[in-house]
Amino acid sequence: MPDNGAQKRSRSFLLAVEDQEFLLRDEMRPFRFGMEYAKAEYALRDWGVRSTVVVFGSARIPSPEQAAAVAASAKTPAEKRAAKRATEQARQYEDARAFARIVSLRGGAMAASGAPRDNVIATGGGPGIMEAANRGAAEAGAPSIGFNITLPHEQHPNAWSTPALTFRFHYFAMRKMHLAMRANALAVFPGGFGTFDELFELLTLVQTGKASPRPIVLVGRAFWEQAVNLPLMVEHGMIDERDLALFEIVDTPEEAWASLVRRGLEATPLPPAPTPPPARVRRRRKAGAEQMKAPG
Repeated sequence: MPDNGAQKRSRSFLLAVEDQEFLLRDEMRPFRFGMEYAKAEYALRDWGVRSTVVVFGSARIPSPEQAAAVAASAKTPAEKRAAKRATEQARQYEDARAFARIVSLRGGAMAASGAPRDNVIATGGGPGIMEAANRGAAEAGAPSIGFNITLPHEQHPNAWSTPALTFRFHYFAMRKMHLAMRANALAVFPGGFGTFDELFELLTLVQTGKASPRPIVLVGRAFWEQAVNLPLMVEHGMIDERDLALFEIVDTPEEAWASLVRRGLEATPLPPAPTPPPARVRRRRKAGAEQMKAPG
C-alpha cells in the first residue's frame, strides 16, 4: 500500500484558513480586506456598540507622568526647554482625558448589558491623545475602542482601551472606514499629519454629502487658529464660507461637550439609580408602657 505522507504534508492539503502563504497572495487582497471589516464589525456588534465619538490627536503628546519624568531628568538648557514644552503639552493630554470621561458618563456608553451603547469613545489606539481618551473612558468605567494600525515602526496599543475592543488593521482605508462609519461626532485635539489627514477626510465626506452631517469640534483654539488659516481659504475661494459651519473651535473639555450637544449629538445618560425606600421609623414607647396593670 503506497504511503500518503507526502500528500498530507503538501501545502495544497492545508485548509484554506490554515494556509498563510495562500492567504497572503496578492490575489487574496479583496478577501483580506473583507476579513478586516468583518472581524471588527462583529466584535463591536457583540458589545452592543451602536455609535461612537471619535477622538483624534497627536501620538506625541506626553502624559503628566511622562512630562514629570522628563522634567526630573532635565539638566542641560535644551533638556529644560524640552521639559517645559512637555509640561505644557501634558495639559492637552489631561483635556482629552477629561473630555472622554465626560462623554462616557453622559453619552450612553455605560448602558446596561444587552442594551445598545451609544457615543462610545473610539481612538486610533496608540499613545498621546489617543491614550488619554481611552484612559478617560476607562476611569469612568466605560468601554472604549482602539483601532490600531500596523506601521514600519510598530505602534503598540495603549493600556487603556478595552482589550476586547482593541483591533489591529493592515489597511489604512479599512481602519478609517471603521473610525467614520459609527461616528456620531468627532473631537480633534492638536496633532500632526495623521490628525490632519483624518480630520480633513471626514470634513470632505461631510462637505460633499458622502457622509451625513455630524458635530465636529476642534479643541485648542490657540493651536487651530494658527495651524490652519481657514479665513484665507475662504478669501481665495478654496472653500465656501458656509463650510466653516461644519465645525466649531473651543478650548475646554466642557465647551467641547456642550458644542457637540448643541450641534446635534444625542446624549443618552444612564437612568438615575433607584432611590432606596425610606427607613421605617419605630416609635418609642412611653416609659412604663410595657408594665402590666395591677389586677383590679
